[in-house]
Amino acid sequence: MPITVPVLPAGVDPAWLPREVWRPLGSRRTLVDGSGPLVETVHGEVAAGCARYGGAVVRGTRGARGAPGVPDGSYDLVLRLVHHGGAGRHTDPALLASPGEEGFVHERSGGTTTVTASGQRGLLYGLFHVVRLGEDAFRGDRAPEAHRPATELRMLDHWDNVAVHPVMGQVERGYAGGSLFWRDGSAVADLERVRGYGRLLAACGINAVSVNNVNVHEAEAHLLTDRVGDVARIADALRPYGVRTHLSVNFASPVLLGGPACADPLDAAVREWWAEAVRGVYAAVPDFGGFVVKADSEGQPGPFTYGRSHADGANMLAAALAPHGGTVHWRAFVYDHRQDWRDRSSDRARAAYDHFATLDGEFADNAVLQVKHGPMDFQVREPVSPVLGALPRTRVAVEVQATQEYTGQQRHVCWLGPMWSEVLRFRPGGEHGSAVGALARGGMVAVSNVGDDPFWTGHPLAQANLYTFGRLSWQPDAEPRRILDEWIALTFPSAADRLVDGLRTVLHGSWRTYEKYTAPLGVGFMVQPGHHYGPGVDGYEYSPWGTYHFADRDGIGVDRSAATGTGYAAQYSGPWAELYESPGSCPDELLLFFHHVPYGHVLSSGRTVVQHIYDTHFEGVAEVEEARRVWAGLADLVEPARHARVAERYEEQVRCAREWRDQVNSYFLRKSGVADERGRTIY
Repeated sequence: MPITVPVLPAGVDPAWLPREVWRPLGSRRTLVDGSGPLVETVHGEVAAGCARYGGAVVRGTRGARGAPGVPDGSYDLVLRLVHHGGAGRHTDPALLASPGEEGFVHERSGGTTTVTASGQRGLLYGLFHVVRLGEDAFRGDRAPEAHRPATELRMLDHWDNVAVHPVMGQVERGYAGGSLFWRDGSAVADLERVRGYGRLLAACGINAVSVNNVNVHEAEAHLLTDRVGDVARIADALRPYGVRTHLSVNFASPVLLGGPACADPLDAAVREWWAEAVRGVYAAVPDFGGFVVKADSEGQPGPFTYGRSHADGANMLAAALAPHGGTVHWRAFVYDHRQDWRDRSSDRARAAYDHFATLDGEFADNAVLQVKHGPMDFQVREPVSPVLGALPRTRVAVEVQATQEYTGQQRHVCWLGPMWSEVLRFRPGGEHGSAVGALARGGMVAVSNVGDDPFWTGHPLAQANLYTFGRLSWQPDAEPRRILDEWIALTFPSAADRLVDGLRTVLHGSWRTYEKYTAPLGVGFMVQPGHHYGPGVDGYEYSPWGTYHFADRDGIGVDRSAATGTGYAAQYSGPWAELYESPGSCPDELLLFFHHVPYGHVLSSGRTVVQHIYDTHFEGVAEVEEARRVWAGLADLVEPARHARVAERYEEQVRCAREWRDQVNSYFLRKSGVADERGRTIY
């Protein structure tokens, strides 16, 4: 029986899969040929479209060319699963060049559009490829074109708490309501929306989800053992769309859950405890993906307690998972969060490299080092982490943050596609080396920005970040503006040109606009402590968390040079180390991340540092005010509830941007004593 399409609860936004996008498929005659659970999902999707728009779908099960007695030319669309080996072996060179479970070939000739795949996930992704193309999928001829993901794993980490946490609430750093998965300490009773979530993820290429917080509290620890049934129910809901379920675990689980009295990764009893726990997980969830681990980080337990290394800890879990095909994602977010702000030789930015670079080659094959894209913590502007180019013998995953902890918390429009693209195109070894997107052999991971809000992401336009992450994780060198146009076309089908132009206007430059009115020139972290929303120029300046700007009466910035500073710049390979070492060659947008300079230091633009601060903060506010005006002018083209939600968020963004402008500019006027050369009012 075909899988039925999820029915979202009343009032829940369809995001980038509204009914209208199925019209081109649903009004045609389609053959779905092949067998297997995900083929049934494909059949169900096409059947639902045909029921709505008058087309027809025929089911074949041979897994070879042609349904019994019916030539391919009788169909407008053929979606075919081909099993390699044995009868009916497909020899299309394009398909053979697209190996694996997730690749597919798309072609069109003789009036028939054909998608051929050798794996069930590939057929599902091929279907959504046709959905993205819309009517263009049925025009003209197309030579066979192979599609395959560049990264094997494309995962979302949900920082969701099973029980509401007294400080962090239901979702840590969540800005879209409560958890999709958990309610009152258990998995939600009705998982239909979770199934709909899996559908949205498959449509943009995401294939894995970790369903609980990396800061694993006691309630979450039990998901590994006596509460694994809840995990199994969630996995059952996501499985029809090819999304594997992962779990964050506490390194000290043996102690927390009544096992051995220690968690030493080299202790035989501890290793056997983990092996037995993993066997129980796979008995409940046969396609379980693996673990995400935050260890020896921000107070979380880890192998350091026992004098062991991160590789020792990761490899213990990898050994437990290996017989079942699972993977451990070991986060590299490890640093001293009890620094002395008086000690300028201490530098949080150095920490990940210092901890992990010497361990290259020591991690098991199914252990992945999950590395934040920048050395600090998802700031609006950071250099690319040097760790991403420093471990050639280790599987590394790039971690980004779709939830906008430091970029407006989904109350501000801040489309992050261009920032992520810059990271993925960065070449740690210089212009002749590989890009980060190619080096990420362990995949790509994003901290999810989704909750139980009717618009999924709280701010409807923040859906663009989730969609963009999925598409960039599939093709890291893709042009982000093309991906944004895909999202617009799907989310607003048949949109008037004025709406398309308006959406491009408010989204394209929104990341740099946010940067303008918040943290200048890479300095970062000028936020309110704890909740991280709104300006707090000295919020972390005297903090043990190690996030400083060192502004004084003479200048601003952190000296991270090798010659006179913390030495962080030397963690990069030759060309980048040389570029970042000197204020004269360091790119302006990262100047204050790498150097402490006078307020009168002249940038490549010809402006001084302090004048740049004044100008960009005024510019940023003006750009947000203009975006608000553009959005207001689209009211007649956007569904009323969606338009109202975005309009309300723009009011808050304008208010907050003005507050950023006034506090930051006033702070640096008082610090520097240098007036704005344009004579504008600075409070």
